[in-house]
Amino acid sequence: MSTDKQAGATGRSYRDRTGILRGIGGLLILAGLGFALLGPVEIYCFYLFSEGGRFHYQGFGFGSLMFGNIAIQVAGYYLIGALLLVLGHGHLRLKRWARKLTMGLLAAWLVAGIPLLLIVALMLFSAKELSVPATGVIVALLGLSYFVLPRLLTRFYASADVKHTLEAHDSSSGWLESVPTPILTVVLVSGLCILGLHALVLFNGLFPAFGTFVSGLEGICLLDAAMMCLALLSWGLLRLRSWAWWGSLLYFVALGSSSVITLARHNTKDLLFALNLPARELEFLGGLKVSGMHLAGLVAIPLLAMLGLLVRSRRHFE
Repeated sequence: MSTDKQAGATGRSYRDRTGILRGIGGLLILAGLGFALLGPVEIYCFYLFSEGGRFHYQGFGFGSLMFGNIAIQVAGYYLIGALLLVLGHGHLRLKRWARKLTMGLLAAWLVAGIPLLLIVALMLFSAKELSVPATGVIVALLGLSYFVLPRLLTRFYASADVKHTLEAHDSSSGWLESVPTPILTVVLVSGLCILGLHALVLFNGLFPAFGTFVSGLEGICLLDAAMMCLALLSWGLLRLRSWAWWGSLLYFVALGSSSVITLARHNTKDLLFALNLPARELEFLGGLKVSGMHLAGLVAIPLLAMLGLLVRSRRHFE
């Protein structure tokens, strides 16, 4: 139950949220352990699709859609598990950085959530045979995770009650506290972009280069350069360097426009040809009613949101 307390030197009263924060921390720890346990289970899917497995088909292996699908899910389970465990620890210990990191992650989710949810849905529905009720539940949960929960949680963490509760238990201000939330959000989304570029290495190293698809070793080299540049820019943003802000603006305009132009100029058949997938997967994906314009729009939406965040954070570099 919440109680009224004094907010230290400010003298203002606030409602203590210790119980709620520690309860959230416990749930995050349990969820993190659950995701960590799913990692090894998902690895077993490699056996199912490999030669001799129940779902094996000709061409499964590195470079196939299903191989990349499983690899991304395994990496995702471990990454989400580790992140939830860290956040859970911060909530249980009532650390101020837990609030800042959570708010940054919630804002990053609003930027990158739509394409990620669509990718997750495609992976689930393409890899697993789901019943109608199960499909309805998954769709409802995905919608709830984007349209409802982030907004409710943002209001909670932005409240003065949570801020003063954490300040009462943690008097130290770490480096994360000095990073403005818009900049932290940009860096977190940049981290997701780096992971996404890594994922493309699994799919023939596909790189969209202003109207044409570059693949193979040349595409992987371009992806590598893009990842290194973005990592350097993210480091500069955290240190509030002006060159990093201008560089990030140019980077996302260039990479985003290159992706949108390339996808808009090609149809699904061109994309599948560049991916060089096995015949079984080409047969399945050939029936999808998705055009290059649809994929271009999927890239354009988070790109515009990202540019908006960068513009909003400009005042912190002046």
